[in-house]
Amino acid sequence: MIAESRTRLRRSMHFVPGANEKMLLKSLASEADSLVLDLEDAVIPEQKTRTRQTIADWLREIDFDTKEVTVRINPLDTPWGFDDLKVTMENPPDAYVIPKPSHVTDLDLIDTELTQLERFYGHPRRSVGLILITTETPAGALNLPTFGTCPRIVAMSWGAEDLSAALGAPRNRDKHSDYLSVYEYCRQQTLLCAVATGVQPIDSVFVDLANQQAFERECYEGSSLGFTGKITIHPDQIPIVNSAFTPTDADVDLAQRLVEAFEEAETEGKLAFRFEGQMVDAPHVNRARALLQRACQARGPE
Repeated sequence: MIAESRTRLRRSMHFVPGANEKMLLKSLASEADSLVLDLEDAVIPEQKTRTRQTIADWLREIDFDTKEVTVRINPLDTPWGFDDLKVTMENPPDAYVIPKPSHVTDLDLIDTELTQLERFYGHPRRSVGLILITTETPAGALNLPTFGTCPRIVAMSWGAEDLSAALGAPRNRDKHSDYLSVYEYCRQQTLLCAVATGVQPIDSVFVDLANQQAFERECYEGSSLGFTGKITIHPDQIPIVNSAFTPTDADVDLAQRLVEAFEEAETEGKLAFRFEGQMVDAPHVNRARALLQRACQARGPE
């Protein structure tokens, strides 16, 4: 259900383009936490209908094991968006990835359509979540703080490539591979709005496959900022992303010591205390407990 989906492990959300069975099989064997079966940018218009049916067949026939399976639909203002939902909801994915939302009414429309399809196919109400790719349009970037009212949202990511095209900008990064100011603003806004909504913030793609050093730097920076995962577009990116968004053993040991020290201080009636040279209180402990939860999810069943 939606509440559980908001806390599931999504370090790496890996794109599987179109109906490429070879790439699907490779992604199934990967360590990606989530798969994004793509009906939008990876599929030319002439193949949209056939690819949609192929993905519907995959949803019916393939065992995705513990991986989250999602489908990126086409926007609803295209000829394919509504049919993407109708055809794939018979055997629904865990969530739909929604590109280019510009207004909260776009999300309300999807919520209404999915509610009707859940009832038609006999699925539990609001059992399918939405993962947003925000900021792909200027209107979407401006309206991002309103998106959290949609009850189906389980995670928010963001997009710089479509936004730069919409702005007519020749690039969205500087010579050091850092985002230019407007795109870094969108990144920060997505992080803040996702956390304020109570859903996971997922960092965007890194498209310069040849620049692994910058990619690794961005992964670890994103984790430090508070993002819980990142979208990947090449299998070689998955291990790097998983490593960056998995707490280290040292982090886990420190968090465990802090929680134990807090519990002991609490019995003494203290909520703020000195811990290993620093003054700590409830926010530090809450962060430590969240880290321990993520570490437990990453380890999986013992």
